[in-house]
Order: sequence, then C-alpha cells, then structure tokens
Amino acid sequence: MLRSLYDWTLSLAGHRHALLALAVISFVESSVFPIPPDVLLIPMVLAARQNAWRIAFVCTAASVLGGMAGYAIGAILFDQIGAPVLEFYGYAERFGEFRDYYNEWGAWAVFIAGLTPFPYKVITILSGVSGLDLTTFIIASILARGIRFYVEAALLWKFGEPIRLFIEERLKLLFTLFVVLLIGGFVLAKYIL
Repeated sequence: MLRSLYDWTLSLAGHRHALLALAVISFVESSVFPIPPDVLLIPMVLAARQNAWRIAFVCTAASVLGGMAGYAIGAILFDQIGAPVLEFYGYAERFGEFRDYYNEWGAWAVFIAGLTPFPYKVITILSGVSGLDLTTFIIASILARGIRFYVEAALLWKFGEPIRLFIEERLKLLFTLFVVLLIGGFVLAKYIL
C-alpha cells in the first residue's frame, strides 16, 4: 500500500497541475499524509529548474500551513484525530513521556522534525496538544521547512539530474547529522560553560 501511494505521489510531478498537487501534498503531509513532499519536489525542480525557487516556496508555505493544521488537530481534535494518527505511526505509547519534556525544548523539536526523517506531523500535533507557543511553532516551522526545501531546490537547480540520487539517498541523513552535531554542540557548550 505504501509503495502504491509513493508511486501515485511521484506521478503527480508530470501533471499540468503539479504545483497545486505539491501544495496539497505538502499541506497534508504536515498533519496526516505519510509520503513527504520531497518525492514531488525533486522531479518538479528537475523538470523545470528555472522554477526551483517558486517550487521551494510553494512547498515551504503549504507545509507550514499544514503544520498549523496539525497544531489545530492537537489543540482541538486530539482525541478524534490526533491520537489515531499517533497510534498509526507507532508513537502513541511514547507520547506521554515525550510530552513531559516537550515544552522546554519545543522550538528545537519543531526545527529538528522539520529537517529530519522524524515525522513532522507527530511534532505538529504534539505542539498543539502541549500548547507550545504558536508564534514559536510557526517561526521554527518556517526555518526548518524552508531550509529543507530550499536546500533541496538549490542543489537540484545547481547540479541537476546527477544530484537526484544523492538527495534521495543521503539528504535526510546529512540533515540528521547536521542537527545532531548542532544539538551536541549546544549540549556540550552548556556543560562546559
């Protein structure tokens, strides 16, 4: 099932309404959809490199708006929608312990989830449930999603097709390593200073 959903998402890249499809996928991925918008962004930029920045903007804006929908699910509809989504992704059991630490590190959690393979939708819902400051949530989301999608678009714009496999196979790992190093540096600085 997941593979057919992935293939369907990828097929949208060649459609004449691909930009609208990207906006919809980016929006719903931030709250409930399992396939990341990168699957659509990559072939779209490769097909029209001159539109790379517009594609990255649409992806970022729709993703942040979708994140706000995820926040609303957590804040207003957690029992009806949020809990089943967390259960589907296997995070329901760990949700309670994670929530306890969340508000202290909430902005970082949003930023990290926006960049890494960790499901961003889990963080958007958790942000709403825990009552993370909405302005903090939006700023962290814009920064994280913007960095992620603009870096991908920039690499595709600059290098074209040869970078596609690199992005698909290693970009999430590179972002994860970057975030681990960044947080490790802050933790190290906290204990050294």
